[in-house]
Amino acid sequence: MPATGAKPVGAQDEASAAEAVRRMFDSIAPRYDLLNHLLSANVDRLWWRRTARRFRPVLARPDAAILDICCGTGDLTMALLKLRPRGAQPILAGDFAPAMLRRGAQKFGSPAFRKSCKAPYTDAPYAVALEADALHLPLRAQSLDLIVTAFGFRNLTNYDAGLREFYRVLKPGGQLGILEFSEPGGLIGKAYAIYFRRVLPAIGRMVCGKDGPYNYLPSSVGDFPPPSELLAMMRTAGFVDCSWQPYTFGIAGLYTAARPPVV
Repeated sequence: MPATGAKPVGAQDEASAAEAVRRMFDSIAPRYDLLNHLLSANVDRLWWRRTARRFRPVLARPDAAILDICCGTGDLTMALLKLRPRGAQPILAGDFAPAMLRRGAQKFGSPAFRKSCKAPYTDAPYAVALEADALHLPLRAQSLDLIVTAFGFRNLTNYDAGLREFYRVLKPGGQLGILEFSEPGGLIGKAYAIYFRRVLPAIGRMVCGKDGPYNYLPSSVGDFPPPSELLAMMRTAGFVDCSWQPYTFGIAGLYTAARPPVV
């Protein structure tokens, strides 16, 4: 049966699944960045930058309305900001886990980060933290030029509803980018599976002191639709130009699509 959304152990319905995901990410927020960089050997930093570069034309437009949803601690938000021009409209950085969002706001709102941007401090691009559920965005229909999300989409409790909500708030011609894990095939896939299902949870448990979250990660990736299925779901939701670009032997990949322009 095709996956319809995230189902943490013990969740009985979409509401309880969403609450379990929220609690889980809030609980690991203090160690989240450390573990991400450690467990990926810092390859995740390359994924953020590559994803941001894919949308450089939109990011270069000062008036573009952009949302990074499920932004977590803001790594992708920061990569996007580095490609925004001075005086640009702020990026909306949304997440429904308050502890994760607070850490992100501290990061991309810091004076040190703003000074690192290629613009005078007072004109430096910035982001606004928005506590928001990806399935119920507090935004007007057809109000965004770009939505991106990194490693958060698979945690939605209803993938179809998430895609429909993204479609609703994108302008005609607006673009969508979903960066997510996948399961590579071949020998690399076998070696990765051992690491992902055995080594990663053990490291996560040692560093984080919690068992559940880093057992959930490999199971959530294993349950996530393969690229062909997710691309089909995107087309069913109304998106066009749907494609998937694998990153690092297919360990992760970027899904891109667009809401059709007005004819």
